[in-house]
Amino acid sequence: MQKILHTYTSTIRADNDHPFLHGPFTPTMEEWVADTDSMEVIGEIPRDLHGMYIRNTHNQVHESLGIYHPFDGDGMLHSMHFEDGRATYRNRFVQTTGFLAEQAAGRSLWPGILAPQMRARRGWGAIGAMKDNAGTDVKIHAGRLLASMSQGSEPWRLDPLTLETLGPDADWARLVPDGVSSHYKVDPATGEMMFFNYPEKPPYMNYGIVDKHNKLVHYVPIELPGARWPHDLGITKNYTIVHDLPFHFDNELLAKGERKMMFYRDRPARFGILPRHGDSASVRWFEGTPCHILHLANCYEDSDEIVMDGCIMPDPHKPNVGQSLSDGHQAAYDKIRAHLDKHNNPTLMYRWRFNLKTGATREEQIDDEITEFPMVSNDYVGLPYRYSFNVLYQKGEWLFRGLKRYDMQTRQTQSLEYGKGCFGSEPQMARRVGAKGEDDGYVTTFVNNMTDGRSECWIIPAEDITRGPIARIILPHRISAGTHSAWVEGDRIHGENRDPRCLPA
Repeated sequence: MQKILHTYTSTIRADNDHPFLHGPFTPTMEEWVADTDSMEVIGEIPRDLHGMYIRNTHNQVHESLGIYHPFDGDGMLHSMHFEDGRATYRNRFVQTTGFLAEQAAGRSLWPGILAPQMRARRGWGAIGAMKDNAGTDVKIHAGRLLASMSQGSEPWRLDPLTLETLGPDADWARLVPDGVSSHYKVDPATGEMMFFNYPEKPPYMNYGIVDKHNKLVHYVPIELPGARWPHDLGITKNYTIVHDLPFHFDNELLAKGERKMMFYRDRPARFGILPRHGDSASVRWFEGTPCHILHLANCYEDSDEIVMDGCIMPDPHKPNVGQSLSDGHQAAYDKIRAHLDKHNNPTLMYRWRFNLKTGATREEQIDDEITEFPMVSNDYVGLPYRYSFNVLYQKGEWLFRGLKRYDMQTRQTQSLEYGKGCFGSEPQMARRVGAKGEDDGYVTTFVNNMTDGRSECWIIPAEDITRGPIARIILPHRISAGTHSAWVEGDRIHGENRDPRCLPA
């Protein structure tokens, strides 16, 4: 079986030369369904691989208002469902209110992240000006996919098998008017989902918990000194870690409606640790080296300490929000590319330790190679773990040239390069059915093979990624480059039903 279910019409001009709308970032307008009776498989799909690899994508449909930024594009999910040595591929747009409104209008109605001054109607995100594109993150919780935008959007639910958009969560979306930011975390043992948002108004952060039955059971303000721009949060068995980092808008300018990102090198990074069901009064703040942090690998409890592993950005910089095209298109493109090039704006694997008895923070750089998007097995989220699977960057580009595996106990690493002209997505660790060890399974990712003009799904042995893929599934079309992804275990597709025998003691 292989067929196109729907084809959308793009209004992007033929002469639009934006680099993030061409090459690996070329949007796709077709929604497909295909299975391995029709897709070429190089190698053999393991029969003990059961679940879904799903990746979100900013897939722009219309000519943008103002300067297009690759975080502005319409959300599109791409999934590969594995069972009994077979696989089925699907892709669908996330049909948010903004997406449907622009489809009806036949053009963009909202500006992007770099041009909020052009807004003519109410928007979403911390800025309150963007279309709710739901194009950043995706995870599963309580039997439904949840897609969201980085700055905060409505919690968009989708059917995990068909990818049909079901709408904002019917049980609790109305209770969180500031939405859900990306990087919510699900505890594999309890089925609870922890999330946050960060509006540009006091208290500047809210924190919530949705239980395994999809009920909002906790939603509290977290008071911060001013508007911030956090990106991730961490969880352990008993605690949640929130970030107050010295990389945010200038507060005086923000009060005047101007948004200028500043890195305050003379201010420490602050990390707030609170009991899982705690509130602002129960947060304990720890200080660390000034930095910004995009993505965490994992957090866990170690005696009197909370360990937090992630990728530190020691010298962050960003294009100013509110840019115009007065300097020309190419100058604007160069600024975006320079920021997204991690060789120009480095991120490094790092560890923080917060001592709950003494209040002290200890820090350690794990590696000196530029890396990001660290991923661990879902079964070990919030628990002591050993392996993180990260991406390696193509120098000069916002493209992932390879994969790096970190053994956080021995500090040994392995690397896999995808090959010339091949660029991957955020990886996911998929433990095999009946897995015993943490790395007993496979790493999955989508790879754009620009040399051959096609996209592939790779299955790589997690215990030794240097072996390369044991199976490559050729997709029916070439998809746009994307970032965040999720692995959905077969027994979690219809609810929080993870077999407790699969969870670490």
